[in-house]
Amino acid sequence: MHKTRNSLAEKVRSEASALLNRHLALAIDLHAQTKQAHWNVKGPTFIALHELFDKLADEVEEFVDTIAERVTALGGTAEGTIQVVAERTQLPRYPLGIGEGKAHLEALSGSLAVFANSVRKAIDEADALGDADTADLFTGISREADKQLWFLEAHLQA
Repeated sequence: MHKTRNSLAEKVRSEASALLNRHLALAIDLHAQTKQAHWNVKGPTFIALHELFDKLADEVEEFVDTIAERVTALGGTAEGTIQVVAERTQLPRYPLGIGEGKAHLEALSGSLAVFANSVRKAIDEADALGDADTADLFTGISREADKQLWFLEAHLQA
């Protein structure tokens, strides 16, 4: 841990940083999966889904930045390399051979749901550590992830 004047105990900061870094890996993977869908979607709903996936990628990129900055604010090191992400992600592997819009919606909504559920658990974990700010950060991400999941699933419910 880096020196900081943050008043949280070093043990709390260290454990919160580890929790955040686990979710940083998930968020980076989710961002890459979203861009994969954005670049490769095909079919009659192409433009609507192409734009939806791009907006989702922007939201997820905000998650990535917010999580990484919180790690460094706590005195930790944001661990966001591709190698670390590949080792840590718990998201389902994205199917590379798909093109049809519905298949991308299914794959992305599945990964986003895994991410959102993990973030929801992280709220309680951060709270148990005594880090209300990290719990609040995860609450904000959870709220937005649920909204984005709704946007994806709305296309599958018609």
